Order: sequence, then C-alpha cells, then structure tokens
Amino acid sequence: MTADLTEQTKSETTAKDQPLSTIGLAMKEAQLLAKSTLIPQAFQGNPANCLIARNMANRLGADPMMVMQNLYIVHGSPGWSAKFLIATFNMSGKFTSIQYRFSGQKKSDDWGCIAYATDLRTNNEVVGPEITLALAKAEGWYDKNGSKWQTMPEQMLRYRAAAWMINTVAPEISMGLPSSDELVDTIDMQQQSDGSFAQQGRDLDAFVKEVSEVSEVSEVSGETRDNNTKKQPDHAPKAEHDPEQTPDDDVFPGDLP
Repeated sequence: MTADLTEQTKSETTAKDQPLSTIGLAMKEAQLLAKSTLIPQAFQGNPANCLIARNMANRLGADPMMVMQNLYIVHGSPGWSAKFLIATFNMSGKFTSIQYRFSGQKKSDDWGCIAYATDLRTNNEVVGPEITLALAKAEGWYDKNGSKWQTMPEQMLRYRAAAWMINTVAPEISMGLPSSDELVDTIDMQQQSDGSFAQQGRDLDAFVKEVSEVSEVSEVSGETRDNNTKKQPDHAPKAEHDPEQTPDDDVFPGDLP
C-alpha cells in the first residue's frame, strides 16, 4: 500500500514538473490564453504569440501571465521590462540582489552607475559595465524625443546598468532579449516612401518563428528535442527562413560598447 502511494505521488510530481509533452497540448493552452481579455493586446487572438510566451515561461520557471505582462513590443521588437529582469535575477537563487554603485558628479556627464552582485556559488563579486550620462548622450539615448534620461536620469542609470549586467553575467535570464526601455533608446526609425516611419527589424511573429526552431518543445512522440541538432521530424513542417531577416537588423545590449 505504501509503495503504491509512493509510486502515485512520484508519478504526479513528475507529471507536474515536466513541460508540455506535445505540440498539440501546448497549442490548446495557447488558444485558451489567446481568448482572454486580461492578457496584453499583442497576445490577444494570437495563439502563436501565446505559445512562445508559454515556452519562455517554462524555461524561466515563471507564470505565463507574468511573462506576457512583462514582454513589451517596442516598434515590433520584443523586450523585457527592466523591473522584470531585475526581479528574475534577484529570485534566481544564484546571486545576491543587485546593488548599485554611483560615481562622478550628479547630473554631470561623468555621473555613472555600475550594477553588481555576489555569485553565491563562488562568493565572487560580479560587476556589469558602467553606464554614464556621457554614454547616454553619445549613443543618442539622451536626446531622443520623449527620452526619460532627461527627466529621470538616476532611474534610467539603474535600469540600464542592471540590464547590461544581467545580459553580461546571466544572459540565460534575459534569453538574449534587451530591456524594453533599451529598445526605445536604440531602435532607429526610417522614413518610408509614403512618408511613414518603420523600423528595420523583426516583429514578434518573426521572433516566434526563430525561437520555435531552437526551443525545447517535446515532439508528438513524447521524446525531447535535442538543442544541438537541427534535424526535424518528417511529420513536422520546417520553419521558413526569411532571407530579408538578418541578425544585423536587431539591436541587443551585447552589440553596444
């Protein structure tokens, strides 16, 4: 009797901890999420976007609703809210909470901020790149229309320093995505022939396609896909590649000085 209960408990725990076993179940959940009016507009009525948000939530060990609420689409490109990145880093259990070290004269060009923390495994301090107002001005962040660097520079220094530190020290937390405020600062809009402005880059649907090619979503047979192989099952359609989409179109923290 005890052995049966132990086996039952083990099975229930395993089923609870494992990701969705098939694409079909994942899509059913995504379709249900897409019908909700409580999720952000970018996901409403779009099961594909909900599917990738569910997959990202599985990787981070986070709630899908939390991921969708903190994944912002800026000029067609996805980015995390800085607060979400900081909170996820602080709760990862791998590091102490992020601290900030300021230098230079307040509100002058040499006013800068460094984000740092302690690696709990090695007890070593991890330090991110220094962000200064001079850098913000040189990169064009400070002078953009509606820039928060002019009205709340201290908060922006903290957010940018933390985001760059996370992408340097623990890129698995951000999954390669920049913070949403960095997208606002770094993405350039180009004027089109009709007078409108558009961004040279990928939209969320293109991001869904790209991440789906390398995501750890299980096969219909229940076997886990190996990330190191590009072989796809015969019954699964191959993801189409957009020849016009290049990595150079995207701006990420690692691309900046």
